[in-house]
Order: sequence, then C-alpha cells, then structure tokens
Amino acid sequence: MKRAAVLTSGGDAPGMNAAIRAVVRSGIDAGMEVFGVHDGYAGLIGNNMVSLARRDVGNIMQLGGTFLGSARCPEFITLEGRQKAISNLEAYGIEALVVIGGNGSQAGSLDLAVMGFPVVGIASTIDNDLEGSDVTIGVDTAINVALEAIDRLKITAASHKRAFLVEVMGRKCGYVALMAGIAGGAEIVVIPEHESTPEQVAQQLRAAYDRGKNHGLVVVAEGAVNNAHKLIEHFEADPSTTGFSLRATILGHVQRGASPSASDRMLATRLGEGAVKALLDGKTADLVGIRNNQIVTTPLQDVVGKQKPIDLRLFELAQIMAQ
Repeated sequence: MKRAAVLTSGGDAPGMNAAIRAVVRSGIDAGMEVFGVHDGYAGLIGNNMVSLARRDVGNIMQLGGTFLGSARCPEFITLEGRQKAISNLEAYGIEALVVIGGNGSQAGSLDLAVMGFPVVGIASTIDNDLEGSDVTIGVDTAINVALEAIDRLKITAASHKRAFLVEVMGRKCGYVALMAGIAGGAEIVVIPEHESTPEQVAQQLRAAYDRGKNHGLVVVAEGAVNNAHKLIEHFEADPSTTGFSLRATILGHVQRGASPSASDRMLATRLGEGAVKALLDGKTADLVGIRNNQIVTTPLQDVVGKQKPIDLRLFELAQIMAQ
C-alpha cells in the first residue's frame, strides 16, 4: 500500500490529535504517504485533503480537539455523496482510509467499506459507548474534567450546606457519569442503564441529610430520562423532600475541550499505530480498539448501530460507597 488518508469525524474527543499523529508517522515508517482530510466526510466530498509529513503532525498531541477539523455532512448520507468521496480519494491514488470517531462516524466507515473502499476505524468518543473497545479515545480526559468540576462543587456545597446536581455528557451511555460519580464520592448516580425516579433521588438525598452530611452530590448522565433539568424542576415544585437546598450544574461541551490525559495520549498512539498495521494486514472494514490491554480489530458490521453495555456491578459499587 502506497497511499492512505486519515480523517476525524463526529464530536471531537481529547486525544484525536495524538491518533492522527500516530497514523501519519506509523504510515510513513511503513513506506506510505499519508493524507489528512480536513473537516471529516465533508472534506472527502469537497476534496479538501493534503499530504502530511512527520513534522506536520509535530507538537499537536497535547492539544484538545482535532487539528484536521470535523463537520456535519448531510451529502455523505446519499449514495451520490459517498461515490463522490470515493472518486476524490481514488483521484489522489489513495488506497485506504482511517476514520477516527464514534458510532455515527463508523457508520460512515461501514458505508464506504460496503461500496468496496477499504476503511479502518479508530474508536474515539468521550461517551465510551462503542462496541469493539474496552475504552475509547477521550473518555479518560472527560471523566477527569468532570471529576475536577465535582471536587470544586463539593467545596461550595459543603460551605453552604447544599446539594448539587451535576450533569455530564455521554449521550445514552452512563459510563462517564458512573465513573465520575464513584471517583467523586456522589451520593447518587443517575444513568440511563439504571433509571432513578425523582422520588428515589429525593429519598437518597434525604437519607444523607438525616445521617448528618452537610452537603449532597448527584451525578446525572445527560441521557437519563430524569436529567438535571427534570430533577431540578421536580424539586423546585416540592423543595422540602431532600433536606438540602439544590443547585444544578450542566458541564456540557466543556468536557471535550481539555488537553488529553496521559492515558488518552497513549491509547490514541497505540490505536493509531494499530490502524496502520490493520491496513497492512489487509483489513478493509474493521474497527481498531483495545481489549484487555491488547490492540484488537472488530468487524465494523459488529460495531455500528450497537451500544456497548456498562458493567452494572459498578453501579452497585457506587451505591455501597454512598452509604
């Protein structure tokens, strides 16, 4: 293989730049020329790609976001759009594509692979909901950002004898909320995989108050039915049920913009190198991930459209630790 391309797609995740760097330098080491595609699938259709040298990806691994950019591309959903993307790749003599992104991005990878163009995906999403990898690029950093916010909010909560509801990202997956909740010493964790009613949340907060705690913490996944907005709305209608005065903080996209942790930089580097090895091994429609600390590949058809379950034993641990 002489030429390959790499793009980032979907929501940015800390560590994407480290993955780009690893793909480019591992590819060059293997004798390839590697092209970077700007603005995701939109860049494929818009023919916005450039050859990258080793120095072009220097001094980027510590940066959040993606220096190649990411953008929505409705045209890529159409057959005509994907045909145009493949034509542009072939015009450059590019023989394979590496896609760094989450479930939606890898759905695009599978679409191209079905049309006969070799694609290897790299598992990258702060949600950690992607099958084929124990952990995905960006997750560790997102948890640490949430944890830093939680630690700071607990100081204010204790000073004013309040409870805080902290909502974290994760779409329909509660992994980030669960990990941040356990590490942050939350009284309650609300996740889509184990829904809690407002009455249950109130009961647990009240129990903490009655035990003499001078503050309370509820970590809520954004994808939960009873997210922070709905819980606050419920408690404002009946503020006496919890014992605490309640405040809500929604972290939102602040979790994405941090400098990647050492763990995410290492993971991204290993997965980037793994993607190049997968291409050289003839993989044409696979996701590169990590399982049991080993770099592995999983067919994209076994990944796309599925959500990786979380270990609910960790939810039980969160409940035990909250007592």
